[in-house]
Amino acid sequence: MTIRVTWLGHATVVVDIDGVRLVADPLLRRHNGILRRRGGATTAPQDEAWSGAHAVLLSHLHHDHAEVSSLRRLGEVPVLTAPDNAAWVTKKGLAGRGVAEGEWVPVGDAGDVAVRLVPAVHHSRPMPHRPNAANGHLVRGPSGVVWVAGDTDLYPGIAGHPELAGSAVDVAVVPIGGWGPRLSPGHMGPKQAARACRMVAARCAVPVHWQTLHVPVAGRFPRGWMDLAGPRFAEALAHEAPTCEARVLEIGSSTTIH
Repeated sequence: MTIRVTWLGHATVVVDIDGVRLVADPLLRRHNGILRRRGGATTAPQDEAWSGAHAVLLSHLHHDHAEVSSLRRLGEVPVLTAPDNAAWVTKKGLAGRGVAEGEWVPVGDAGDVAVRLVPAVHHSRPMPHRPNAANGHLVRGPSGVVWVAGDTDLYPGIAGHPELAGSAVDVAVVPIGGWGPRLSPGHMGPKQAARACRMVAARCAVPVHWQTLHVPVAGRFPRGWMDLAGPRFAEALAHEAPTCEARVLEIGSSTTIH
């Protein structure tokens, strides 16, 4: 019984659990609007890394998380998100699936894996042309529980996630940075993300939302800023939650939790 997490850059992760594949916030192209993906032309995620998904976990509709052409590449799979967001997704010709408060949605043929939403505090940069609902996800299966935080600030209710899941959190997938050296409200940096892992008593943590995207003026930012958040998160986690193991991945790599 294992859980496998693959980080494809920025907030895009693939969670393989008990025969079910879930893709969170897919950004599968090299670039996203004005945001540039670090590296050369081959840095976009390759098909084999994300194909065969049973569902998409969509946290919110900011462009670096909800990119329509990437969602379409995943095929006719349910996009699990807040009801307002799901209506927008459906209007784009995709299979939006609004998840009600407290609802567990079975995913996969066996029905052993289920997903529910949890709150996220991410109300900065409202978009008049897209709904502004934000959420994270809990994934529960025989192999354990995964919390995919989405974009969120630190808030007291995070401590209640194990109770919502009905058991301890085995893996916390937490954002630790952004596409610039300064974070706007509604995000966690390395220290806040480490505290969140302590609050849910996670066994291990995978940091995301760092090292991947930048704006074209990145040359004006401090040298090496894109690489700082991961090591700082590992250091903060050792201090805040020493029983939680940091799994700091390279883009495109995976980790398996037994």
